[in-house]
Parts: sequence; structure tokens; C-alpha cells
Amino acid sequence: MANLFDRLGGATVFTKIDLRIGYWQFRIAEGDEHKMTCVTRYGSYDVLVMPFGLTNAPATFCTLINQVFREYIDEFVVVYLDDIVVYSKTLDEHLEPLRKDLARLQEHELYVKLSKCSFAQKQIHFLGHVIEEGRIKMDQQKIRAITEWPPPKDIHALSAADRTSQEGHTLGLGPQASRGLQRIENGYV
Repeated sequence: MANLFDRLGGATVFTKIDLRIGYWQFRIAEGDEHKMTCVTRYGSYDVLVMPFGLTNAPATFCTLINQVFREYIDEFVVVYLDDIVVYSKTLDEHLEPLRKDLARLQEHELYVKLSKCSFAQKQIHFLGHVIEEGRIKMDQQKIRAITEWPPPKDIHALSAADRTSQEGHTLGLGPQASRGLQRIENGYV
């Protein structure tokens, strides 16, 4: 992600485009539909579009989106799954890259969710961060969600908080909480 944010560093105008129902916009390769057959008591059905939950779906989706925007990536576009950001230094510079980006979406019959798009903005929310001229900062709502998280009241809540901290998120629990959790678990076992 840092690589994506680095690209946005010198920009002052941003457009964020969100693809509508991302995976479902990509068809299963012709001739491979039978590999995705779903069998029910009412019959067998071939899945025609990429479903959620396939092991390689995110990688396939990224590959396809990167192919669509290949010549624009790192020039005026950054892409993360179904989030596309067009960036530029000035509003005048912004319009032509935005036209190219939208034309590419149309050419590949990819549809956007307008309610989640923002055009020619000085500030956007992208991947849990607020991006604006020369600054990238954490979204305050995301920070508030963690700082206002209620303290664990039982072993299940403590265990969930400990798992969250082990996954790389910091809740300020640290090794003391892990040792405390271990003592609690040992007492219950």
C-alpha cells in the first residue's frame, strides 16, 4: 500500500472511482463455466461470472484490472482491487486523464457505483486513509473505532482482542494481556 500512497504524493486533485459489484463484472472464461457448476436439488447451474470466495479471485481480479489500466498506472492512475484513483497536480491537468480513464472503463464494459465515486476533489478517502495535497493521514473515524472499543469483559472478548493484536493491529494490549489471557485460559481448562 505504501507504494500506492507514494504515487499520490505530489498530486492536489483526486478522483476516486469504485467499481460496481467488482468480481461479478468479469465473466468466467468461455468453456470453463462447467468448472463452476453449482448443484442444487432443483438442478445444476453454471456460474457465468467470477464469484466471491474463490481462492484466486482477488489475484485474478487484480490482474484483469491492472491489464485494463496498464498504460495509465503510475502515470495518473493507482488501482487497488475495485478502487481506482485518478490523480493530477492541477484541475486543468486532471480532466484529460479522467476522460481517458472513463473511456477505458467504457471500452471494457466496466460499471461504476456513482454513489461511491468522488470527482475532482482536493481530499479523498482511500484504503482507510485521507489523501490530500502533500499529506496522507489515517481516517479519524477508523482511529475512533479502535480507541472507543470497549474493554474486554470476559474471556471471549479478551481472546478476540488478543487475536486482533496478533494480526498486526495495535490495541495496546501487548505481552501482558497475552500472559493474562493464558492464565485465564489455564484456569478454565
